[in-house]
Amino acid sequence: MAIRNVVQVGDDVLRQKCFPVDTFDASLWKLLDDMKDTVKKEQGAGLAAPQVGVLRRVCVVDVDEGYFEFINPVILSQKGEQAGWEGCLSVRGKQGVVNRPMRLTLAYQDRYGEKHVLKAKGFFARAICHETDHLDGILYIDKATEIERA
Repeated sequence: MAIRNVVQVGDDVLRQKCFPVDTFDASLWKLLDDMKDTVKKEQGAGLAAPQVGVLRRVCVVDVDEGYFEFINPVILSQKGEQAGWEGCLSVRGKQGVVNRPMRLTLAYQDRYGEKHVLKAKGFFARAICHETDHLDGILYIDKATEIERA
């Protein structure tokens, strides 16, 4: 396991759409382990593979509900609305207000390829949306209604 370098805004990798994961092997597990170490070191709520320079549909979320690994995540449904401040490990020194769903249902695979469905609400739902946006080359600053220096 290792700490990976977090790519910063301006790097083209953050604006690209990620490729689905179809091989669930030791290289994926190493990526996931490294992402866990990196998000914990950076004290973030989540991290997506493109933020460490890898164009795969992989993200991790570390919030009060626990630590989660999402491979090939798809938001199946969303309800309600919440507006709140967000920051990003790839957009240092800024924060912005972003509208997100209050609740969502997510389909995803785990590190072994097993399929799961999860329901999330509040900040957990916000973090999932933020990280899954990264997989499509979208940053929170693209959606923010207000941005200021943190």
